[in-house]
Amino acid sequence: MMESKRHGTIYIGVTSDLASREWEHHSKAKTESFTAKYDVRRLVWFEYHETMAEAIQREKSLKRWLRQWKIELIETANPQWHPLEPNTGEFIFDHD
Repeated sequence: MMESKRHGTIYIGVTSDLASREWEHHSKAKTESFTAKYDVRRLVWFEYHETMAEAIQREKSLKRWLRQWKIELIETANPQWHPLEPNTGEFIFDHD
């Protein structure tokens, strides 16, 4: 999940290359995209799956969740909504 700011716009997506996808959103590479329009640039939660089919199923499920459930999921692992390093999952404290 990526977000614009704490409790701001939340975006859910699936990818086989999280680091590249995070950079694409962060740099606003696709200027007309939803994430660029709403300044959704910070990775705040993610999970890995064994297969792309499992990942897509989970993405579809999460997209149906109530907003509050998504917030609770993020805050369980990342209560301060720190940006995450996509390769390690570590918090990034010095980030715009």
